[in-house]
Amino acid sequence: MDKLEFSGYRQIGAQRYRETLGFRYEQFTVGDVFEHRPGRTVTELDNVLMSMLSMNTSPLHIDAAYCEHTQWGRPLVSSLVTLSIVGGMAARSTSGQAIANLGWDNIRLTEPVFAGDTLYADSEITGKRLSNSRPGDGIVTCRTRGVKSTGEVVLTFERSFLVPTQATGIDEKTRY
Repeated sequence: MDKLEFSGYRQIGAQRYRETLGFRYEQFTVGDVFEHRPGRTVTELDNVLMSMLSMNTSPLHIDAAYCEHTQWGRPLVSSLVTLSIVGGMAARSTSGQAIANLGWDNIRLTEPVFAGDTLYADSEITGKRLSNSRPGDGIVTCRTRGVKSTGEVVLTFERSFLVPTQATGIDEKTRY
């Protein structure tokens, strides 16, 4: 793989490049760490919308007057918001070419998140193997952390996803 391809672009012609997302099975190495950027500042709107979409109407997330009397003194961002943002940040680079997300394990919420906090994420590749049931595809596992701009880890989880090998990828079939 050349340096330009690893940077997220593949040359497809003279002075023409195609953006690439994620990696194929062979390109993952156990121990690699991907820092996901840009960061994302969580807003009150994010929290209210996700709370309503998920029907999580706990006053802890949507009622500022109620929250004034809690230990936090203000609404907590729903853990579903935090998981969605961090999971989304990680998906572009780790599983951008995934065939399927296989599951999350060991989700831990270690610090509260509030509107105005900026989140970053990183993922470490912790395992990979060829699929037993889908020849030509591989299973990759990573451990992802969501981290506030202050350095506090707010979320960790493990995730497995199915990705194509070099032989079965479909990039060349998606031309315009």
